[in-house]
Amino acid sequence: MKDDIHPEYRPVVFKDDSTGYTFLTRSTMSSDKVIKWEDGTEYPLVKLDISSSSHPFYTGQQRLVDTAGRVERFRRRYSQRQEKVEGADTKEEGAAASDRPADASTEEGGAGAEQ
Repeated sequence: MKDDIHPEYRPVVFKDDSTGYTFLTRSTMSSDKVIKWEDGTEYPLVKLDISSSSHPFYTGQQRLVDTAGRVERFRRRYSQRQEKVEGADTKEEGAAASDRPADASTEEGGAGAEQ
């Protein structure tokens, strides 16, 4: 390794601020704060917002996503949109039906007759 280009790799204490959990490991992180560890030695202290002791995935308190509620919300929105589209289609069909002569749809064998 080249001299003076790599950060110092040393023991550092990390502390989870939300739970107070601390652990000693090696790192290149630096800090102005120090803490006296269980062995009586002072180490640099790096504060964390979240760690394995407070992360929901590791603590088992993970929030489950309400997929059923999302599906229902999608169906409601989609059905409202579909009703608007079908309403517009019905209006167009009504306009097309009014353009046809009245007796053409009632005659047997006519275009509008049911078979």
